[in-house]
Formats: sequence, structure tokens, C-alpha cells
Amino acid sequence: QVQLVESGGGLVQAGGSLRLSCAASGLTFSSYVMAWFRQAPGKEREFVAALSWSGTSTHYSDSLKGRFTISRDNAKNTVFLQMNSLKPEDTAVYYCAASPFAFSAQPMGDSTTYTYWGQGIQVTVSS
Repeated sequence: QVQLVESGGGLVQAGGSLRLSCAASGLTFSSYVMAWFRQAPGKEREFVAALSWSGTSTHYSDSLKGRFTISRDNAKNTVFLQMNSLKPEDTAVYYCAASPFAFSAQPMGDSTTYTYWGQGIQVTVSS
């Protein structure tokens, strides 16, 4: 049974930082592209970032590039999202996702590319 469990969310002031983690189990983690998405209240799920199996290739939402960094530790079956200079508009539920496809073989920003999803974790940025 595949499980993706996010942690590290919470309440932070604007300008602050948070580091999200997603621990994976039940799959060969190093064979999966990993990604983060987010969904704000009343909005559609939005792509944040994706990372290849080896961690050497990345793809970011243009609007978030430079503030957010995705990384992974295959030895610990964990993917991370470092979020800096947070803004109130970053408030959302953040989800990690796993795809069995080769990086860029499918659209990395398309949620249908991903087979497994975490339950999500709330990030709230206060002004």
C-alpha cells in the first residue's frame, strides 16, 4: 500500500520560511518523479514543482521559481519543499504526488501525470 505523508506545514508570517516534507512508503521511491501541488480555498489545484528520480532535473511553476526549492533524499524516501519569502497568497493545502513516468515524458505540471497523492497539509501565511 502506497502512502505519501506530508509534514511541516503550519502558520507563518509573511516573509518567513517553511520546509515541507513528504515521506513515501510502499513504492520504489527512487523510481518515481515527485512533485508538489497546492490548492487554495475556492481555487483549482495548482502545480508547484517537480523533481526527477535522481534529483538532477527540476520543473517549477513560473510564478514560484526563485522562492520555492524542491529536493529529495532517496535514502530516506522523502521529498522536500523549501518555501522562502512566503506571501499571504501562498496560503493553501499543499500536496505531494508521485509519478511513475520518466521526467518530462508526461506534462509535469498536469495532475493527471501523478498516480499517488498525499492527504495534504495546510500552510497559512499571515500578513
